[in-house]
Amino acid sequence: MASRPGLSRSIIVQAAGELADRIGLDKLTLSEVAKHLGVRTPSLYNHIDGMDGLRRELSLLGLQELDRRLQRAALGKAGDQAISAMLQAYRAFAKERPGVYATTLAPAKDDELLRSASDAIIDTVLTVLEPYQLHPDVAIHIVRGFRAIGHGFATLEVANGFGMPFEVEESYERLIATFLLGLCMATESKSPTT
Repeated sequence: MASRPGLSRSIIVQAAGELADRIGLDKLTLSEVAKHLGVRTPSLYNHIDGMDGLRRELSLLGLQELDRRLQRAALGKAGDQAISAMLQAYRAFAKERPGVYATTLAPAKDDELLRSASDAIIDTVLTVLEPYQLHPDVAIHIVRGFRAIGHGFATLEVANGFGMPFEVEESYERLIATFLLGLCMATESKSPTT
């Protein structure tokens, strides 16, 4: 079967990402993507391997975009300023691309390309942490904390989980400041057990 001129894997994935962000990943179907693109559903199979293949491509797209945003946020900055900017970028990505972001949360460990894209994000954060001279084990704990802050706050925010009449931005800035204080304390001890 010939593929429709102008239709490509990239176009399909971009369209699916836009839809996932708008309607939610749980409602994303191949028929919705085909309708959005103005094609018949079977046309998509010339470029992607069904819904599982599409989700894999969305995950790759999301991981790569998140890494680019984190790198861009840290550009020209160092130390606490870089970490703070990256946490702001993480939160912004999770809020702006909720459907695509959802595909990045647990990439398949047996997929080398996805694992590599996920590892690239970790490497980006570890690179920014280098000036703190952390023990490698401590650095991994800090990376996990970094992710938990960006993910947890944005997820609660998207779900309207902050109902009290306090400025959400100030809450996030205070959370980042507290994290940075903890990071400062972690630099005082190079041991992985403290």
